Amino acid sequence: MSIANAQKGTIRGTVTDAANGEALYGVNVIIENTSTGAVTDFDGKFEISVQPGTYNLQASFVTYRKLNITGISVKAGQVTIVDNIALEEDVEQLGEVVVTAKALRTTEEALLSIKRKSPNLLDGISAANFRKIGDGDAASAVKRVPGISVEGGKYVYIRGLGDRYTKSILNGMDIPGLDPDRNSLQMDMFPTGIIDNIIVTKSFSADLPADFTGGVVNIETKNFPEEPVLSVSIGGTYNPAMHFQSDYLTYDGGSTDFLGFDDGTRSNPAYKYSKDEIPLYGNVVGRPDSEEGLRYREILNGFNRNLSTIQRNSGMDFSAGINLGNQNSIGNIKVGHNFSLNYKNATRFYQDAEFGRYGLANNTSTTELEVRERQTGNYGTNDVLISANGGLAIKTNNSKIALNLMHLQNGEKKAGEFLYFNRDQGANFDAYQTNLEYSQKSLTNGLLLGEHYSSDKRWELSWKLSPTISSINDPDIRFTRIRDEGFDGENLSIGSESGYPERIWRELNEINVAGKVDVTRTYKFMGDEDVKLKFGGGHTYKQRDYTIENYQIIPNGVTITRDPNVIMLPENLWPSNENGTRGTRFEAQFVPVNPNQYDANISNTAAYLSNEFVFLQDLKAIVGIRAEQYSQNYTGTNQQGLMLDNEQVLETFDVFPSVNLIYGLNDMQNLRFSYSKTTARPSFKEASFAEILDPVSGRSFVGGFFPDFNAAGDEIWDGNLSPTYIDNLDVRWELFQKKGQTFSVSGFYKKFTDPIEIVQYVQIAGYFQPRNVGSGEVIGGEIEFRKNLEFISPFFERFSVNGNVTYVHSVIEMAPNEFASRLRNARDGQEIKNTRDMAGQAPYIINAGLSYNDFENGWDAGLFYNVQGPTLLFVGIGNRSDVYSEPFHNLNFNLNKTLGENDRMQITVGVSNILGDLREEFFQGYQAKEQVFTRYNPGRAINVGFTYKFR
Repeated sequence: MSIANAQKGTIRGTVTDAANGEALYGVNVIIENTSTGAVTDFDGKFEISVQPGTYNLQASFVTYRKLNITGISVKAGQVTIVDNIALEEDVEQLGEVVVTAKALRTTEEALLSIKRKSPNLLDGISAANFRKIGDGDAASAVKRVPGISVEGGKYVYIRGLGDRYTKSILNGMDIPGLDPDRNSLQMDMFPTGIIDNIIVTKSFSADLPADFTGGVVNIETKNFPEEPVLSVSIGGTYNPAMHFQSDYLTYDGGSTDFLGFDDGTRSNPAYKYSKDEIPLYGNVVGRPDSEEGLRYREILNGFNRNLSTIQRNSGMDFSAGINLGNQNSIGNIKVGHNFSLNYKNATRFYQDAEFGRYGLANNTSTTELEVRERQTGNYGTNDVLISANGGLAIKTNNSKIALNLMHLQNGEKKAGEFLYFNRDQGANFDAYQTNLEYSQKSLTNGLLLGEHYSSDKRWELSWKLSPTISSINDPDIRFTRIRDEGFDGENLSIGSESGYPERIWRELNEINVAGKVDVTRTYKFMGDEDVKLKFGGGHTYKQRDYTIENYQIIPNGVTITRDPNVIMLPENLWPSNENGTRGTRFEAQFVPVNPNQYDANISNTAAYLSNEFVFLQDLKAIVGIRAEQYSQNYTGTNQQGLMLDNEQVLETFDVFPSVNLIYGLNDMQNLRFSYSKTTARPSFKEASFAEILDPVSGRSFVGGFFPDFNAAGDEIWDGNLSPTYIDNLDVRWELFQKKGQTFSVSGFYKKFTDPIEIVQYVQIAGYFQPRNVGSGEVIGGEIEFRKNLEFISPFFERFSVNGNVTYVHSVIEMAPNEFASRLRNARDGQEIKNTRDMAGQAPYIINAGLSYNDFENGWDAGLFYNVQGPTLLFVGIGNRSDVYSEPFHNLNFNLNKTLGENDRMQITVGVSNILGDLREEFFQGYQAKEQVFTRYNPGRAINVGFTYKFR
């Protein structure tokens, strides 16, 4: 390479069709008055290498108006990006158009074109906006999209529908997240530096997976970075309610906890032996020196002896990351690469947290709810997340092949102390409770994809293969409850009523392999209008293995104190007299209780066909049909104790039609109508016989295959859990204006057949179960807007408002058994209808944002507000009352400032939960005072971040 070439700069850009936002292939882009230039590839991309200076570009394409772009500044060794070159058809022979490069540094117009012509209702945000706004991760960026709310800073919800009806995908592929039972990916693990765009689709079409209803969030990662990137970032968050607290609760874990995994400190001492080799206590009494007795003592001594919390000063949250990427040309071949590594360490300390369980009194004249269980106290968590993402892509004139690898590692340590009150079914005792937990999660995903085009770009073949390996390991969950009446420290005891100390090991391993092929044919329909025929298919296979081992420690003859560590003192681990007489000091039951272990697999094969039709000049129809063959098999123990061996528990063959109509009222307005049929299938753990305990709250999830009976022996749930089917109708008027401004009014109706909701289990208190609950309907209206405020005064040119307001009326027509149960437990004077609210659907949602953008001077600021109305979370039945969430008024502020030459430095400041609202959920009953189900204080948090770009 010559010195002259080494000092050259590069111009890169994208050319799109102004009418529909699609990339234009074969556009000639040259330096004005020279022969130096390039031709756009199938992605509409071009690259020109020139000496430093200021240039004018000219873009020309047959049947399109020639576009001249002036004032493009090129520096040695640097890349200049022209974000949006949109060509208009030259139908009126109006000649050339001249714009400045400054006017093109936005992609709002291109995104509006895509939205206007898209067969789906969609919105989104692009990489160009990330560069200007400075959001650090996908969760921060996507909250700027109207109609979106972000729960817990991680999970995206659309139109107020919960996780069951919202889906997140990566590069168009369904992959499990760190919580494989959620449809939503953890959005904060994707730095914006590796994201090309985030598209939110709110209506179904045949090429999308059928298991969504509210919407799909698709994160597309970059194959070819627009410019060389090498940046590092650091950040910190301070929450006065949680950080630098001297009474923060934790416990001593392993040396690698800060890396998100256990170093073996929490290993199970019985793992080296098979179940048959683990001795029972009764078999070694009187034989302490026998082979079984020695093995028993070896296992017992192998348990970690720490059962109590310790107090330490809590540190603040911190994070760090590195991101690098570039693209190079080797002849006619382009090679792109991207890599990011991010580390987050978050500490939470919830003080005066409360968990309760209340129910209806036996006397129907009593309306107030009665306490069953209640616990209050403090607990601390330390959460570590490491994410690594790397990609390599190769592009030729007509093809692109890319490989992306991602690994996530997460570890959460939790420690809590609670005062526990039990008043259930004749019980009446107080206890002091300690919880020690650790959960480590890992996910490794690979994505290999290819895109291939014919020379005229009329045919497109796209294929993707994505394997994922994920695991969740909860080693040595320690739960201790010491009875202490009145909490006076006297007459302390441990017994069967209060519950013996437990040690729990849980492990989940899952393999997920997904592949798909899509073929698109662009052709002329009824004249000169281009339309698309799409067809293809895919297959997904999932295999999950879940094991749980539970050990009870039964102290006998041990002097109990408020310190749980006394139980595991060496002198208390074996009877004091030599012959090992039963019950003198200590007894342990080692045999694992494993009825919850299961293996399951899912196979889903899909095929689809979709075609566009243009009936009138301004009316387009996209009609599609999708078929999915779905089966789920199960290996485990059923409620009768019988072993199921890979038995098929769900099998369906379904056809999902979709019709999307778009009528263009004019160039800036659309009227849309869509109909589709979709589904929501039960997850692995829902379609099971498993029982999964949350030790902190004391609540348990029970699989949907267990039947349930009331006290009289009447069946109120038969255990036949089946998928939900949804008919969706949408109508929408939308207005598009310049500078990314939009306004739309929508109405929607959804009919649910066999909706799945979480219902409280009658047979066992504190258990919650997924069930089909009858039929349901949702009808709602929505207003979405994004408006610049310069119409008020030129002073407000840089200000804009955006948001959405959604009102929803939902109704469930109860199944006969639920209706009968509510009638039997009605309070005097209470009228019971056979309908109620739908669980998981908020009655109203308000998202609003006020933004300030001064990109020339590097300022961006925003104030964002979100609230959802009181929502039914858990359905009551029998003497269990309904649980509703309280509206959480979430007000957040963020400020970004870029500094230095070429905006190399960026400072971010933010404040979350400015209003200081509490997270609260309540039991509700007829003419009864609300009683706490869950209450905790998330506090206000102030975060500061700094990013430096080396190039």
